[in-house]
Amino acid sequence: MDAEIAPDEVRELLDADDEVRILDIRSEEEFERGHIPGSENVPFHALADEIERLDGARRVVTVCPHGKASVQAARLVASYEGLPDDARVESMAGGLSEWDHELETAEGSAGDAEADASENSADGPDAPF
Repeated sequence: MDAEIAPDEVRELLDADDEVRILDIRSEEEFERGHIPGSENVPFHALADEIERLDGARRVVTVCPHGKASVQAARLVASYEGLPDDARVESMAGGLSEWDHELETAEGSAGDAEADASENSADGPDAPF
């Protein structure tokens, strides 16, 4: 793992259309409720079995709810031999709880992460993470 990356820096990478792969390690249900647009869902428990999906990736950012499990996921991804030697693997600092930008849902609509969080209790079934 190279480092942690701030959510605003992740947004800048996406806006710049850099070849970055955003890997959301939450469950499929959590991912469908709201995720960073363009991110891929590979639940943490399945990461070792599905890591080949990242073959050749030059930059990978792992994401989880609060930035803890994504550090472990980034370490696992960084150890994968299918990545180029110069690949960057980072964990998004603070996780989705720090993401102040749009979230995409399974239906394809996007909403503001802060607004979504205030509408849904963190303990409720409709919380984005």
